[in-house]
Amino acid sequence: MIRLMNEEESVVLRCLTAAEESLAITAQKAADAFQNGGRVIYIGAGTSGRIALSDAAEMPPTFGIEPDRFVAIIAGGTASRDKAVEDAEDDIYASITALNEMGVSRRDIVIGIAASGTTPFVVSAVHHARQKGVWTCGIANNRGSDLLEVAEHPILLETGPEVLTGSTRMKAGTAQKLALNRISTAAMVLSGKVVENLMVDVKAKNQKLKDRCARIVCDLTPATRDEAWQLLEENDWSIRKVIEMTREPAMLP
Repeated sequence: MIRLMNEEESVVLRCLTAAEESLAITAQKAADAFQNGGRVIYIGAGTSGRIALSDAAEMPPTFGIEPDRFVAIIAGGTASRDKAVEDAEDDIYASITALNEMGVSRRDIVIGIAASGTTPFVVSAVHHARQKGVWTCGIANNRGSDLLEVAEHPILLETGPEVLTGSTRMKAGTAQKLALNRISTAAMVLSGKVVENLMVDVKAKNQKLKDRCARIVCDLTPATRDEAWQLLEENDWSIRKVIEMTREPAMLP
């Protein structure tokens, strides 16, 4: 069983490779929105919604951004974070209401995610956002689906039938997770949140992250570990501030 699942999952990276150009365009749009004070708004239901929620939640601690810059609207609301709310995905008005309450504008972008590409909650939101002049992207795993038709920028991740029929938490979910990971990470790199390959705006919320901050300072500056630790403590654990103090300004984005 494990071997069969592994063999089936091998198609995922081929799908991501085929979608590289489309993912790159979306990452640039996300970076533009972020740099212009807008938001990246994910829309999803079920597995897709929880994947979107996870990606958005990881952005603030990883890149030191405010939690309202990458956000996820998920069918069923907060109740869907811990358990499935299957009927919520059929509500075509809830997602539109959520977008309107957020005050979605042309500074934002909206990315809808649905394995089937037909989820009413997602399709209606993307259609509504596009009507308001917001740039929209649709990510689906089925060719010719509604979501890919209504979105301004469609991304097909054609993973094919699941080894467990209908269980899109498998290949489809893996492909969606990797797609959002690439979009959000590349957007932050384009926005200057990374120096070389290091996250210079990571939030030092625990001991492990403080150790990481010190290692990053040591990697990017002549400071010793003790010096790095002391400078970070004196500067509210801001890697960027410490680098600015110990490195040529032109080296920072």
